[in-house]
Formats: sequence, structure tokens, C-alpha cells
Amino acid sequence: MPTNRRIVLVNRPQAKASTSNFRLEELALPVLQPGQILIRNQWLSLDPYMRGRMNDARSYVAPQALNEVMLGATAGKVIESRNPKFAVGSPVVAYTGWQEYGVSDGVGVSKVDTRSVPLSAYLGAVGMPGVTAWYGLNRIIEPHEGQTVVVSAASGAVGSVVGQLARIRGARAVGIAGGPEKCRYVIDELGFDACIDYKFDDTAEKLNRALKEAAPKGIDGYFENVGGAMMNAVLPRMNPFGRIALCGMIAGYDGQPIPIDNPAWFLISRLTLQGFIITEHMDVWPGALQELGAHVASGRIKYRESIANGIENAPQAFLGMLKGANFGKQLVKLAA
Repeated sequence: MPTNRRIVLVNRPQAKASTSNFRLEELALPVLQPGQILIRNQWLSLDPYMRGRMNDARSYVAPQALNEVMLGATAGKVIESRNPKFAVGSPVVAYTGWQEYGVSDGVGVSKVDTRSVPLSAYLGAVGMPGVTAWYGLNRIIEPHEGQTVVVSAASGAVGSVVGQLARIRGARAVGIAGGPEKCRYVIDELGFDACIDYKFDDTAEKLNRALKEAAPKGIDGYFENVGGAMMNAVLPRMNPFGRIALCGMIAGYDGQPIPIDNPAWFLISRLTLQGFIITEHMDVWPGALQELGAHVASGRIKYRESIANGIENAPQAFLGMLKGANFGKQLVKLAA
């Protein structure tokens, strides 16, 4: 019987997260009970929200428990089953965390079709990040044809889908990304109308000037993944009655949050700012996933993945993602 290697959280970050917060463990696999399945994980999803769960602080979800496997989405195959709903060999998406094997009673486990969509994409463009993009764009920003939508972290797993969906709906898509390579990808591969390099335009004032050039008619919708200087630069460029979908504020996840310099813009421009947690809107998932899967299968939505190999490299890949080292969706690939 193989053993299971997993990553657990052993202590909470005092400031920035580090590899010392994690430990690699090796445990024997349990004997399956009636109704359970054993999943051999092939992909681990690394997502920014996991950083917030490392803190013992009030949030929209409970903190990550110490000395327990790091929680997160996974994709793999059923290799043993005592549950009639899951056949051995079925590709599935689950929430078994940073480990090589997962045991489940089937609750929250989804069988997926890998004939036209790769298994890894169900953790990205056709998974939680994709549905997050779909909801924020369609239910909060609600762009009309010809309007301008700006997206921070535009080359990332969520932002890249936001901009492509905006273009499909006839809106102008302007991205903000870090570095010329990412900006070229956002325009040349993803089809955005423009992209601003925040590493070049590295202050709110410079970003604001760049936004004026990229969005000369102003901004009707803003999808926020970053916060900080990004938000401060965008607010003065928002058109009256603009909508802001607040998905994340990664600029403050691993340090001191950056405040909004001039909140008076919300009143001046009568803006709507709505934060949302996609797991609170499960009613939209089936329809959103169907649309996203069709777009990925047809090539209308493209995506990119940053892949770390081996469970032992998950912590370092996660820390790199928090600093923007990833390009697209950050995954960990495990042995098949």
C-alpha cells in the first residue's frame, strides 16, 4: 500500500508567509469505509485566498487548522471506490487539499469530462477562478457593448477570463499586468484591447495617466484582484455610475494593506462597489461552467498555467504566486 505525502500548516505567519510555516509529512493511507472513494491527485490548485486562511483572524471562512493538510481544490482520478456513484478511473475535481491522495465520501466531488477540456483546466478557466470571473463580470459589472472594462492581474487565472468574456460580450477590455511579457500575452494571445504594465507605471499617479491613454472614454466597469495603488489609480477614471467587482486585494495579503486615498470618488461618480465570495453563489456554477467549458473547448477562451512539480514544491510555488512570480494559473503537478 502506498503512503500519502501531504503539506500541513505548522504555524501562522508573523508577517510575510515563509516555507517555515509548512511541513511535509508522510502517512499511511487509511482503509476505505463503505461509501468512500480514494482519489489519486494529479493537480493541486494554489490560490491567493489561501494566504488569508493562514491567519487566525476573522474572515469569510474559518482559518486553516494547524497541523492539518492545507485546504484547496484538487483534480485527479478515482483509484479505489466503495461508492456506487464513482467508478474506478473516473476523473474528478475535489477539495482534498495539498496531498497526493484524498479520501472522500463523494460530497463535493465532481466528475468531469476530459475529452475536450484538459483535467487541469477544471482548476482554472473551467473551475473556481473561471466562475469567479464569470460572476463578477456578468452579475456585478454587467458591461454593455462598447463600454470599457478594466481588469487588474489581467494575466492571472481570474483576470484573464474576465477580459476575454468582456470581449466576447462586445466590451473594450483593458488589462493591468506586471511586466512587458505578461502585457504582450494579454494583448496578443488573450485579445485584450490594451494592457498597462504596473511595474513600469509603478505609482497610482503613473497608472492613472496610463489608464487615461488606454481608456480615453473612461472606465465603466472595474474587476479588482489587487487593491492598493491599482484601486487608487482607477477610481478617478471611473465614469458616473460605474461598477466595481471586488474579488481580491492581493497587494495586502502578505503585508500591510494599502488604504484608498480618496474614497470621495465613490460619491462624486456615484460608484457601486460590491465584494463577493463565489462559493456563496452556487446557483450560477452549472450555467457558468457550461459556458466556460464550451469557450475553452472551442478556443475562444485561452489560458496559461504555471506548473510546479512535486508536492514538496507546493509551499515555494505558493509564496512565489503571492509575489506575482506565476504566469497564469498556479498549479502543482503530481505523479500520475
